[in-house]
Amino acid sequence: MDPVIVVGAGPVGLALSLCLATQGVAVVVLDEGAGTDDPRPARTAVLRPDTAALMARLGCSTLRDEGARWVGWRQLRRKQQMRQLPLGEADEVRGAGGAGGAEAGFGAGADASVGAGAGGTVGDGERAEPVHPSPLHLPQHALTRGLRDAAARHDLVRLVTNSRLDSLEQDARGVTVHTRGPGATWWRGSHVVGCDGARSTVRKLLGVRFPGRTAVERHAVAALRVELPWPGEAVLHRQPPWRGGGQEVSARPLADGVWRLDWLLPARGDLVTPEALVARVRDTLAGWCGATPPYDLLDTGVYTLHHRLARRWRVGRAFLAGDAAHLLGALGTQGLDEGLRDAENLGWKLAHAWHHGASETLLDSYQAERRTAVAARLRAADQSLTILRGGGGLRTYLPGTARGHDSLLADGHLGSGPLGAPPAYPHSPLAPPYAEAHTTVDTRTGAPVDDVVVTAPDGTTVRLRDRLGRGKALVVLVAPGTGVWDRRHWLTAGVMPRLAKAVAGLPSPAELLVTESYPGASAHSVLLVRPDGHLVAAFGGVRPDELYAAADAARGGAPETSSSRDRSDRSDRTANIN
Repeated sequence: MDPVIVVGAGPVGLALSLCLATQGVAVVVLDEGAGTDDPRPARTAVLRPDTAALMARLGCSTLRDEGARWVGWRQLRRKQQMRQLPLGEADEVRGAGGAGGAEAGFGAGADASVGAGAGGTVGDGERAEPVHPSPLHLPQHALTRGLRDAAARHDLVRLVTNSRLDSLEQDARGVTVHTRGPGATWWRGSHVVGCDGARSTVRKLLGVRFPGRTAVERHAVAALRVELPWPGEAVLHRQPPWRGGGQEVSARPLADGVWRLDWLLPARGDLVTPEALVARVRDTLAGWCGATPPYDLLDTGVYTLHHRLARRWRVGRAFLAGDAAHLLGALGTQGLDEGLRDAENLGWKLAHAWHHGASETLLDSYQAERRTAVAARLRAADQSLTILRGGGGLRTYLPGTARGHDSLLADGHLGSGPLGAPPAYPHSPLAPPYAEAHTTVDTRTGAPVDDVVVTAPDGTTVRLRDRLGRGKALVVLVAPGTGVWDRRHWLTAGVMPRLAKAVAGLPSPAELLVTESYPGASAHSVLLVRPDGHLVAAFGGVRPDELYAAADAARGGAPETSSSRDRSDRSDRTANIN
């Protein structure tokens, strides 16, 4: 079968190619560049726990050596510390029982308002806050290099450099694209995905509009090696008290003692000269440390954030992902995070189509799920911008307003609440209709499942998240006590033989796993999980017919036949950028 063509070799395009290749799909990646990235320490990526785990599964080797996890989050306002949150890795969060903050957000009840200065700590009488999951922070060029190295090691991924797309044609059985450059040629594929950034050629060739807001936020940034009073903690300082401090400045640690500093600028302010940026660096360091400490300035820049959302993310056999489909980033939200979620969502659906055929429902669900999730994120950010950046008004003087603002900003930067929590798809076209056999667990339908410890039939004990992205649904039986049994016994005992037979008869490939417990699930509950880790349904016991129906819904129903595709797509669609 023809490969999937991915246009663009940034993090999203490379992640999508690896998602597909891991599931046995051949991929051609068209890179208009030379296959290298100039180091820019001030251009960084903040990965939430779900996207960091995805990058690790795809074999990105730079995460551990060149990434840094924050140990805490500190918010200051003028000379007062408003809150301090301890952060930890996923295992620590599970152990502390503090994982529930991600979806709900950091409400005002979590605030620790104290009178300490910039270097202060929470007082002895203050209530300790629960541990929240720590983001992973690394330079974007390091992330791209790690993904590119992983793609180069994979036999099913072909990286083609110096290849700029200039035309795209579609028919009922595939796509044909043409690239110009030293090796100008035509390429034939089963599908094409535009991961080619905000100025996407694929999007233009498809005639898809890209409306939105321009210059939502503007920042000056600097990467420098320096010692700050909060080792390993990320800091957000609003209305700093020194002259020229501006409205907001943040400091986020990277590996090897490097920090990224961001200053919020007026949206349409004056040009920021190198001299003015160095002055900001010195004044900020002096304000935090008492005097300007020795520092090594590595990189600087000024960037403007836009909010845009493509009207369509699918046109026939062509799709858009990442910055080609959406732009966001204000208030600490992460457009790259959303792009990587695009790749994971689309990857398993294209893999299913490549191996087994797919219904229009399955392919359409990519836009239905991901565009809806990103649109909700953009709405939340726009509404929060009005509150946080509007200024003035009665709300400025209301008690508790500052704490509410702090909570919104924490949500965006730490990946919680409407501004940052991993999305759920409760109204997906792939959601099965309700059945009496369904039961409830602490994970709602369509949301990402908890990363519990599971055991496979071969006796392997791993995290559930480690079994994702393999082109198979997961069927998880909650069976307390199985961890201490010999595998030879529990495989043939109780409900296991009946469940194993039901799993073998599902309409799409699935893997049977067992866990000792799952939050909110009773013994012998059965969970059906999509290849990207979202819950399809939970059942109160082994219900083969209902399990089959849910699995069929999760694949979008039976694949369309070639004759029905021919009737629905009789005419070719051709676009040329020239």
